[in-house]
Amino acid sequence: MRAALDSLAVVLLPSNCRVCDQPLIRLARIPVCDSCIGSVERAHVRACSICGEALDLGSPEAQPICPLCRRAHPEFDFAVSFGAYDGALRKLIHLLKYEQLRPAANILGAKLAQAIAEPSFAGADPVLLIPVPLHRIKQQLRGFNQSELIARNAARLLDRDRFTVHGKILQRVRPTVSQTGLTRHQRRENVRGAFVVAEPDQLRDRTVVLIDDVYTTGTTLNECARVLRKAGAREVVVATVARVYRSQVEMKIVGVTAYAASSQVREEQAAAQALAG
Repeated sequence: MRAALDSLAVVLLPSNCRVCDQPLIRLARIPVCDSCIGSVERAHVRACSICGEALDLGSPEAQPICPLCRRAHPEFDFAVSFGAYDGALRKLIHLLKYEQLRPAANILGAKLAQAIAEPSFAGADPVLLIPVPLHRIKQQLRGFNQSELIARNAARLLDRDRFTVHGKILQRVRPTVSQTGLTRHQRRENVRGAFVVAEPDQLRDRTVVLIDDVYTTGTTLNECARVLRKAGAREVVVATVARVYRSQVEMKIVGVTAYAASSQVREEQAAAQALAG
């Protein structure tokens, strides 16, 4: 029956994969072929043990730390990501965020669960999964918070006795402008005071995993972690589906002129400048 439905869908509802542009040969909830979904892999990088930024392979330290974390430790304890913000993984995130294809959150949540399951959390205490919130106006326009959707799908694949999603503890109380093109100081000021903890009693002496879709410069995540820690969280870990690695950004902008650059490339250029200080 499934084969018959797939054949019928190909004839009556022909469409192409949104990643590789090849014809889809079976009925699916999202317009991405199995090959492209299967191509989404873990990032194989030697990463900073704190923020997760990619480091040179020749770094000799047993516990590698990037230059930025050496100068100033982030407000969170450490960060993990599933893969690089590129290729099919980036397209899946865009399908969820900008085209409202909510079933993409199932795949992204599964990838996030893999990233969360790898670190060893001390003891057996419950862990709070807290998604980075959207401002209420932006959430009304989009219809959902993509970070919360991803977090809830990830939680289904984790130990339910330990990991629970709390989407109301952290709230964004004022809108912020796009971080693209802002200096490091401007980015910090942009998000300063944008987040509050609504239920501090649930945070006191707890381990928190702060969830977002993409780690770009880390400014927003760092501010959220600061607010959570100030409210009493014992440990704050950042977990994202994807990460913009500095080397990834630098490779993407080589040979691209400012005139011809797309909006995505310009955003990545701004991220590169931000990472470079």
